[in-house]
Amino acid sequence: MESDLVASAATTLVERLTGEAWQTVVAAIGGLWRRVHAEQGDAVEADAAETRAAALRALEIADDEAVAELVGEWRSRLRRLVAGNPAVADELRRMVEGWASASGGGDTDIGSISMRVRASGHSSVTMAGRDVHITGP
Repeated sequence: MESDLVASAATTLVERLTGEAWQTVVAAIGGLWRRVHAEQGDAVEADAAETRAAALRALEIADDEAVAELVGEWRSRLRRLVAGNPAVADELRRMVEGWASASGGGDTDIGSISMRVRASGHSSVTMAGRDVHITGP
């Protein structure tokens, strides 16, 4: 169960670091670390900010492997933190649940959307109700 929590937390952490509320995520993860290792909080916040920059670069060029490596790094760090202090698992779980509810869980039903487009000639059209990552010509 804790391994699922840690994997989910690492994935959610990296995803949320690329969003608009990334500063609150940095503060939350730093705060979590301070509860266990007070002296490491600032360094963890700096690492989270670096992760944000790296994740944004990776997403820009559609480098899924780089994003997966960032998630793996945080999974390892979180696993060690939880293993050293099992009580922190509950706080980590609440943190991840809060992030999920703040983002609407990703699959929130918002009703119907009507989109129309007209293309002619050699034009191309991309329409989406959410994120679109386009690579290539």
